[in-house]
Amino acid sequence: MGKAIAIFNQKGGVGKTTTNINLAACLANRGKKVLMVDIDPQGNTTSGIGIRKRTLKTTLYDCLIDETFDVRKAILPTNTENLFIIPASVDLAGAEVELAQLEARERRLKRVIDAVRKDYDFILVDCPPSLGVLTINSLTAVDSVLIPIQCEFYALEGVSQLISTIEMVRKRLNPSLYIDGVILSMFDGRTNLSQAVVQDVRSFFGSAMYETIIPRNVRLAEAPSYGVPIIKYDPSAPGAKAYQAFTKEFLARERARRKAKK
Repeated sequence: MGKAIAIFNQKGGVGKTTTNINLAACLANRGKKVLMVDIDPQGNTTSGIGIRKRTLKTTLYDCLIDETFDVRKAILPTNTENLFIIPASVDLAGAEVELAQLEARERRLKRVIDAVRKDYDFILVDCPPSLGVLTINSLTAVDSVLIPIQCEFYALEGVSQLISTIEMVRKRLNPSLYIDGVILSMFDGRTNLSQAVVQDVRSFFGSAMYETIIPRNVRLAEAPSYGVPIIKYDPSAPGAKAYQAFTKEFLARERARRKAKK
């Protein structure tokens, strides 16, 4: 059974989509079969992996609203081997309202993910920058949460609310939910601010913080506009090397967790 992970932070611009695409691509490059689920109405993961949203006939919206819909019909291959996606469309913006009127509205995405878990090694969910019904669906459906945090002045602002949301979902909807880890992004080693943020986040999260830190990198920012992950756009770029290192660390943690469970 594949592991499902929500990439979540209610703040925008912290690197959720960048982490989703590039962690997924690096895992796929290592032979893992990976499904990305884009539940953000902005659909940046969808376009960032090279899919034209205007041409889509079926999206995650159909999976969430219609309980009889065959989830596999919404899954598309990407330009990376072993990497697949359930794309998003702007229709998801209306889903917030529509879901509020449906039975078991918080568990709609869980049905979607459970239907295909056995087909993938990892399922990564790109959450919207909000605390609405779509985000609650994501946290209810997954095993764990990966939290990207940008190296900026207000890095820890809102983190207490983020943790409270995870705790609320754990108590009411998903008792086994846990924090997979924290990944710092957009690090600029030339500034004292970035260095200070690293120390602050490490003090707050301790061992949950990944050792790998994603640098601020022009090539990494450019890659989505070409519809490819950084390891395809420029494998020699600092951003590509960082995400490869992060993936190695991520898999090492996974092996350690599985070993501890035995």
